[in-house]
Order: sequence, then C-alpha cells, then structure tokens
Amino acid sequence: MDKVLDSPARAVGDIPDGALLAVGGFGLCGIPSTLIGALVDAGTTGLRVVSNNCGVDDWGLGLLLRAGRIARMTSSYVGENKEFARRYLNGELEVELTPQGTLAERLRAGGAGIPAFYTPAGAGTQVEEGGLPWRYAPGGGAVALASPPKEVREFGGRRHLLEEAINADFALVRAEVADRHGNCVFHAAARNFNPLCATAGRVTVVEADRIVEPGEIPPDAVHLPGVYVDRIVAADPADRRVERRTVRRPAAPEESR
Repeated sequence: MDKVLDSPARAVGDIPDGALLAVGGFGLCGIPSTLIGALVDAGTTGLRVVSNNCGVDDWGLGLLLRAGRIARMTSSYVGENKEFARRYLNGELEVELTPQGTLAERLRAGGAGIPAFYTPAGAGTQVEEGGLPWRYAPGGGAVALASPPKEVREFGGRRHLLEEAINADFALVRAEVADRHGNCVFHAAARNFNPLCATAGRVTVVEADRIVEPGEIPPDAVHLPGVYVDRIVAADPADRRVERRTVRRPAAPEESR
C-alpha cells in the first residue's frame, strides 16, 4: 500500500480540535516541523500534546504554543522556550511534567498494548504524593489543578509507582528515510522519541527527508516497521535548527605545530 500523500495539509487535515498528539523529537532534533507548520496553517486548536519538550519560541511546537493552539502539554523538559514557562506560570497552559524515562516508557507501553506499569522513578517525592501544579489560576499564584497521588506497590523491598500508558489520537514523526510502505529509518539522535511516539499513535503521520521505493531499505536497517505508519509526506530538508551552535576557537599558529 502506497502511504505517501501529496501535501502536509492533507496529512493533518482531519486532526480535530482537542486531539491528543504524540510528537517526536528531542530538543530541536528530529522535530516534525513540516507537519507542525501545516497544523499552524490549519488553525487546529485546543490540542493536548505529548512531547519531550515544546520546541523553542519561534520553531517546532513553539509555533503552535505561540498561536495559543496548545491547551495541555505532557513533557519532561521545559527547554529553551520562554513562552512555555510564561503561559504555564500565568495559568494559560496545563502542564504535566513527567520523568523522561517514565514518559518514554508510557509511550512505549501504549504502542505495545500495555495499559500501565510500575516504576521506581518518582517514588518518595511529590510525584508519588501528588500536589504538583498542573495548571495555575489565571494570572498565576494559586494552583487551579494539581496532580493526583500515585498508586504505590513494593517490589523487592523497593517502592514503585503505577504509571498509565499513553495512547494518542495522532502521532507526528520525522524520519530521515521512509519507503512508500511506511518503513522508516531515523538518523542518530533523531531516533529518540520518534519511534515511541509513532507506535503510540492511533493514526501515525511521518514526514521524511527522503522517500524511497519499497525494498530499498534493507530489512535489518528498519527502525520503525511500516505497520505503525498510516501517512507519509515529504519533509522540507532545509527546515532544520541547531539549538546551541558552538565553535572551537581557532588554534594559534604556535599551538597548531
């Protein structure tokens, strides 16, 4: 089955207001920026987004956030996004901060059909006890919605918290290479949350830097099987960002000898 669509707008056109999205990427690496841009243009709003972070102020998920289209974030990292922090502290955004490994496993469990699991991460902290601010009252200050306490069980003499899996309505993913059947390959660190988000989505949309014919990807090189992918579009290969660009000071002539 050829899963390639002719435009990003068509690929995200049926995502409704209020949908739960799992969005791949880590920092600015592996961000499905083409699909996010199409969502911005579509005007979709009230979105509940699961992603490691929320991009930066002017790129990635930060574009949806700046436009006021995101109602809730489930993340492990605020990152370099000042608008994210401002909206959260002023009661404009609901935020569930989750330990990074727990977030990854919640997505993996969703894709594997596991409804919940126990983890020692967060045991003995406010993650266990509840009361973490999920949403502040308008203007900030008072907590309007707090996290509930977690169910606790002991295994091997150690406390563990029950965490529920995440199943998203749609997953947005960026791959380096995808074939027309949906088999995907990710480049280096972009193979972080992208495969996990892909498996957790009921409908998974992939943007790929390069689209090839079926059979061109060796079976052993496939990172994400096509069975998890519903739609594929071509990504804009020039739409990339470097979060923190650093350069090495040129060596003095005497140092280079």
